[in-house]
Amino acid sequence: MALAREWRSGLITEAEIRSALPLALDATDLPLPGKQSGKVRDWYPLSEGRRLFITTDRLSAFDRILARVPFKGQVLNQISAWWFEQTKDIILNHVLSVPDPNALVAMEVERFPVEVIVRGYITGVTSTALWYRYSLGERDIYGYHFPDGLRKNQALPEPIITPTTKESATGHDERLTCAEVVEQGFLDAPTWEQVQAAALAVFKRGQEIAHKAGLILVDTKYEFGRAPDGRVLIVDEVHTPDSSRFWKADSYPKQFAAGEEPENFDKEFVRLFYAEKGYRGDGPPPPAPDDLWVGGSQRYIAIYEMLTGRTFEPGAYPAEPRLLANLKKAGIL
Repeated sequence: MALAREWRSGLITEAEIRSALPLALDATDLPLPGKQSGKVRDWYPLSEGRRLFITTDRLSAFDRILARVPFKGQVLNQISAWWFEQTKDIILNHVLSVPDPNALVAMEVERFPVEVIVRGYITGVTSTALWYRYSLGERDIYGYHFPDGLRKNQALPEPIITPTTKESATGHDERLTCAEVVEQGFLDAPTWEQVQAAALAVFKRGQEIAHKAGLILVDTKYEFGRAPDGRVLIVDEVHTPDSSRFWKADSYPKQFAAGEEPENFDKEFVRLFYAEKGYRGDGPPPPAPDDLWVGGSQRYIAIYEMLTGRTFEPGAYPAEPRLLANLKKAGIL
């Protein structure tokens, strides 16, 4: 492949990326040195302080199992690039170009060791989630005090910030308070204040745009970093179905009143399947039907179309014949 053939000690031109990506992205797996993989993307070092990010269809549920939602990678990449445009007046971001529906080229930045989770509702099914801990009788959680009488999926008076780190599996999911970010030396006070203000402003913008689209932005995760010139940037992704929780707005009042789960358009659709089976990440997961992956794909695509007002046009998708048949039956292909 041209991209591998022209690789020269990490040096590659934008033209070479553009010419090679359409073919390479059929498998979203480029045969190059320096590859690193996360739960939802692979990335490669480029020249001149850049990275090539390629989204995949991998999706994490409970941070212990990986599932696959067809076209999730395309939706994640395109919707995140769209959100960066909607929020660049609040804080700059690391995106340099989007050469392919599955990929983007980003500035290499110093990523902060703290992730910022903003919550607008009391919800969640994992063992460290806000509602799960509250339901067990805890009232002082993430450095905040929560009064008695709150119900699952209830709106909080004001969005709250619950920082977390990725140091280890046991250190994930908000084991850190806002005060400890500075006290433990993760960030200095002025930088942390800037990050918190940006996170709340981006979340507010997200809630406003989601509301106009008939959606509720429930909570989200942001990552920040510092550019070589010292600027603080928002990085990674913004308000995708992997990084955020969305509910369908017209379903919420009735379902909340009835104590039911609001209709969601994010990876919680997959996570709830496992939770309802009694699985929370320990041992082998129960088998999942094709309908789960098809339904997840439909929700991811719906989020993209509702927010952007665009029609999603899926590209090629390599999959086993049975799943392809189900995708066609659902009208996705």
